[in-house]
Amino acid sequence: MSKTTVYEVKVMFGDCDPAGIVFFPNFSKWMDASSLDFFMQCGIPPWRELEVSHGIVGTPLLEIHTKFMRPATYGETIQIHTSIESWAAKTFVQKHVVMRGDTVLCEGRETRAFVVHPEGEPHRIKAIPVPDFIKDKCS
Repeated sequence: MSKTTVYEVKVMFGDCDPAGIVFFPNFSKWMDASSLDFFMQCGIPPWRELEVSHGIVGTPLLEIHTKFMRPATYGETIQIHTSIESWAAKTFVQKHVVMRGDTVLCEGRETRAFVVHPEGEPHRIKAIPVPDFIKDKCS
């Protein structure tokens, strides 16, 4: 069972389209921010520190699915509830439920992988098995 964290966002005027509703890519931006925040709230160091200590440079996005149910507008505060839905050998699925109070605005699922730079190839990345210490801290 995964922990669930909450990342809060105040919606600004510039986050909205001319109709005054949040422009849909902003939800992806906030879910991405909530992804990193999830790990930090679980006690995992920021990626730049994890790269020094374990060679891990981050968790790039491999696949994303988002379902929108309700709009949001500027002046509102929304919360992104993030958890790990499943772990695989080298990937994991993170679930994000974006809410305004008790109202679900959208749900997103991201498939990600922990990656390192292969030896002698600093411009490439490769997936590694999900480290046990990360799974432990996030459960």
